[in-house]
Amino acid sequence: MRFRVKRRRLGQFMLFSTVTATIANLVDKTVAETPVKKTTPMLKSSISETMQVTLQVNGTAHSLQIEPRVTLLDALREYIDLTGSKKGCDHGQCGACTVLVDGRRVNSCLTFAIMHTDAAITTIEGLAQGDNLHPMQAAFIARDAFQCGYCTPGQICSAVGLVKEGHAKSDADIRELMSGNICRCGAYPNIVAAVRDVLEGKKDAAV
Repeated sequence: MRFRVKRRRLGQFMLFSTVTATIANLVDKTVAETPVKKTTPMLKSSISETMQVTLQVNGTAHSLQIEPRVTLLDALREYIDLTGSKKGCDHGQCGACTVLVDGRRVNSCLTFAIMHTDAAITTIEGLAQGDNLHPMQAAFIARDAFQCGYCTPGQICSAVGLVKEGHAKSDADIRELMSGNICRCGAYPNIVAAVRDVLEGKKDAAV
């Protein structure tokens, strides 16, 4: 009887050892066959390196020490403290960040500040001349072309650029050319009316 018990235990031990060895071999084989994912180390310069940049904003030179990845919008808001340009979607879809670069409309959240060191940048703060509002600003007020006002700086800058482009001949043209600027309050009819007033009743709205 003792012999049978010992033989049974021996068989169980051998079976356990065989199963354990088989599992270990499978694990080793799987690990050996799994491709090692190579990672590219992040360049040190992409994290900490900054550079000297001078931006011409609203007629004033601003010398900044910034990383190359800083957007024009963040440079204006965080480094120069011109917070009129708004950060809306941060994906170039709402137009709240629109500024003028050499007179042309630009979504400042989609472009790097270092790309515009030789350009004349105009924000909403630079449109008025002292206490005299820009004609487009005055038209927006007269037409009540805003409600919450968050998108208004981008709307006005875009409208100024639109007039300078000279392509808008009708209300339909204005709506199409301003379609990149979203007003969540729905003041679109008044915005169109304000732009039309500048196109028809006042001098060129270009900066």
